Amino acid sequence: MYAVVRIRGTVSVAPNVRKTLEMLNLKRANNLSIWPETEQVRRMFKEAESMLTFGKLNDDVLAKLLEKKGEAVEGEFDYKKTLAELKAGKTANQAGIVNCFRMNPPAGGYERKGVKKHFNMGGAFGDRKEKMNDLVLKMLKY
Repeated sequence: MYAVVRIRGTVSVAPNVRKTLEMLNLKRANNLSIWPETEQVRRMFKEAESMLTFGKLNDDVLAKLLEKKGEAVEGEFDYKKTLAELKAGKTANQAGIVNCFRMNPPAGGYERKGVKKHFNMGGAFGDRKEKMNDLVLKMLKY
């Protein structure tokens, strides 16, 4: 399961990048959405890479995310049932949750060189791989 966070705003965004962000359900900064591991999703991440950060989410962090920030599309929300459905391969919409988590800014901020440099160069955007779990936990602290 991939987690993707939008880290920059909407000023001076190319139309194709804006459309990609809309398809990823990332309408404003510090929004997070979860996606299955497919090649189409990876290509969408690469299209808007300078506006977001992404990486693989482990099961423990996914459970905390659903428990604290999960919302049902309709009816009551049971995060344990939803977590089991997501592990079975369903998408967030098929599991009946809203696939846009409104997160707080990370406690302690993003990395030292800011949101305009790639993660490999000490910045914030791009592929974080397994370190995405640390960022999500920092965003859940409040």
